[in-house]
Amino acid sequence: MFKKYISKLETIIAFAQSMLTPKQFIFLSAVLVGISSAFAVIVLKTFAHWVFSFATYVSGILKLGFINSILPIIGILLTVLVIKKVLGGTIQKGTSQILYAVAKKASIIPKKQMYAQIVTSSLTVGLGGSAGLESPIVITGAAFGSNYAQKYKLSYKDRTLLIGCGVAAGIAAAFNAPIAGVLFAVEVLLVDVSIAAFTPIMIAAATGALVSVIALNEEILLSFKRQQSFDYHNIAFYILLGLFTGFISVYYSRNFQRVEHFFARLKLSPYKKALFGASILAILIFIFPTLFGEGYESIKTLSENDPGKLLENTLFSGFRDNSWALLAFVGLTMMLKVFATGITLGSGGNGGNFAPSLFLGSYVGFFFSKFLNLTGLTKLPVSNFTLVGMAGILSGLFHAPLTAIFLIAEITGGYNLMIPLMIVASISLAISKRFEKHSMDVKNLAQKGHAFTSNKDTNVLSTLETSSIIQTDFLTVTPNENLERLVDLISHSNQVIFAVVDTEKNLLGVVHFNDIREIIFNSYRVKYTLVKEIMIAPAEIISPDDSMEMVMNKFEKSRKAFLPVLKEGKYYGFISKSIALEAYRTKLKSMTIE
Repeated sequence: MFKKYISKLETIIAFAQSMLTPKQFIFLSAVLVGISSAFAVIVLKTFAHWVFSFATYVSGILKLGFINSILPIIGILLTVLVIKKVLGGTIQKGTSQILYAVAKKASIIPKKQMYAQIVTSSLTVGLGGSAGLESPIVITGAAFGSNYAQKYKLSYKDRTLLIGCGVAAGIAAAFNAPIAGVLFAVEVLLVDVSIAAFTPIMIAAATGALVSVIALNEEILLSFKRQQSFDYHNIAFYILLGLFTGFISVYYSRNFQRVEHFFARLKLSPYKKALFGASILAILIFIFPTLFGEGYESIKTLSENDPGKLLENTLFSGFRDNSWALLAFVGLTMMLKVFATGITLGSGGNGGNFAPSLFLGSYVGFFFSKFLNLTGLTKLPVSNFTLVGMAGILSGLFHAPLTAIFLIAEITGGYNLMIPLMIVASISLAISKRFEKHSMDVKNLAQKGHAFTSNKDTNVLSTLETSSIIQTDFLTVTPNENLERLVDLISHSNQVIFAVVDTEKNLLGVVHFNDIREIIFNSYRVKYTLVKEIMIAPAEIISPDDSMEMVMNKFEKSRKAFLPVLKEGKYYGFISKSIALEAYRTKLKSMTIE
């Protein structure tokens, strides 16, 4: 029955495509992708909230503090089971996969990503894994956009644009923050979008936010009603908070990677690895229950009048009214969050770092302001610093200051904190980039040689394969031939450069036509001069494994129009600078979304 309805809908969409102009069809597609992404958000958020409420209720009635520790073990083990038995043994995690798909896979995202992320992340995070749902939401939205575009045979540009629509709609629906959704799609994923392409992305984001508001209970969404007005006398403290969040971002980024690498090196079966990691996570959650799940409930608690509620139903409930004990609890939770998230994802669970960054940011802001207040040095608005801290960590981890600023502005219901948000987000970004060149999403790609940054040239070059522009049909000469042979080759070909090789294809040197122009018109010298007497060492050597950015740097350094290529130490061919630049221009044109 369900397939029958889907088939009818596809027929209607195909009919609409035949009746509408390409631009009008893209607008319609943006709405449909936005609705699809919003429904993914509704499913994930509702399930996660229901499980959290159930666990809290059971824990409160039966006084079973360990229930929150048991659920994540079950969730991670079930996630591994589903990945192994249903999803072919692997699943792509993290939004960096979207970047890779856009650049290297012609914006083709596998169909299974339309449901794989929903199923696995709901098991992991919904049952208490200390990670976020936003990354799976974003990947799911991108998969909807990509597969929709493939279904209706849209071009690469339109596929990429609809991926952006799915991403924007996912973030917009998750937070009821359409502006932040648009900015996240453009700032983090589609850095080369033209102004004209904003319209369908905005349509998708607005659609996603609208569907989410209608269908989701407001308490499920992360929103804040309580905040104090901005006092310019606190600017110096916001500057200090920016520095603090920047360094904490670096701490989180580096330790998360260490935990991931630790689990990647473990020589255990997937189930044993999951059980090992989940057991450690269970202990952390037993001691610090706020590490359970996304943690959005505790963020709301911190920003309210009675943050001491965090200690209720914990081992430290006796210190509920002790401000210093609460501060110590928040500080320890803040430092341990990275390990809880790293263990959750490294041991086999699925989720992302978006929610953990907001969790960490709120705890950092609370800790910073509460500590200064308790020392009597000043009297800061703790709720404001709790909210602004989220922007600092989000900006520092994802290198996305605009997304951070407008997300917090939207979920707080106003723009009263715009100035401190701008201060903290920009300073945190500056500190983070000083120590970490790439954001968390890009770091793994960069280590594999697939760096994606805000530098447009670097992005385009990273998508080109060096091997695709190597010319292997160049004629060669040997060192002991006289120039008569070389002159004959020049007169019967268009080559201007020749590789000098021995019988085993070892490169001995190169001869360029411009360097021997005067000699070839002297018949005596042509007859009695050997190739080895006029050959020169190549200025630079290229390998087929070199990235295109390395290749262009070698051309820039050598100031040559041709450079030889060695494969496994043997002469293989030449790369022409003009052909490389033409490949760059062609790729740039195909990647620009208009």
